[in-house]
Amino acid sequence: MLVIPSIDVENGRSRLVHWPGAAAGVGSPTDRPERIAERFVAQGAQLIHFVDMDGARAGRPVNLEAVGRVAGRVAVPLQIAGGMEGADNIRLAFAAGATRVVVSMTVADRPELLRECLTVAGDWLAVGLDLRPERIAAYPWHRPAPPSLEGLAGELSDEGVRRLILSHGGARPDLGFLAGLARTLGVELFVAGGSVDLDAIKGLRDAAIAGIILGEPLLSGAVDFAKALEAAA
Repeated sequence: MLVIPSIDVENGRSRLVHWPGAAAGVGSPTDRPERIAERFVAQGAQLIHFVDMDGARAGRPVNLEAVGRVAGRVAVPLQIAGGMEGADNIRLAFAAGATRVVVSMTVADRPELLRECLTVAGDWLAVGLDLRPERIAAYPWHRPAPPSLEGLAGELSDEGVRRLILSHGGARPDLGFLAGLARTLGVELFVAGGSVDLDAIKGLRDAAIAGIILGEPLLSGAVDFAKALEAAA
């Protein structure tokens, strides 16, 4: 299973400062996304997840210059989320150096937009879904009744989506549910954030999850990246 560092970017800078040696007073802090990505790749990261926070609010990619700086410094795939919905937005991200994109749950209710995104990104498109039933129920769906997560995932798989990113706020992952979902769907499942420790990472690995995306726990040092890689192996 992959352990994927996530960098939330606002105004071209990481929202969180990364300083691995803070406890010992060694090294130097940085909020430059490209330097943070370099550090994690040097330690074994095989994929970097980049969240364009400004782009998510604007509905279009905003931090493309920062994307380019990261892409120019690391030789691993770069996955971009935030403002990616739409063919032109995806093309801009790819032109800047992204190799994968993540679109929001809104595309599940807009089949034409989903197909447009798939036409450009193909297998390198992932759709983010919120695991919390109350969040799915609260979304203003253009259908008679809110779908279930399993129903949404099945619809997306039938449309040709090959990767789903499942978020669950600050809750701990439900390993039994995720293992069942992984068995029944023909897609790669990634889990984003949540209350995760090394035992949870081992559990996700055993549940056949393809990857765990971690931002603040890794950047703050709450989860040691090297130990996380060992737990995921």
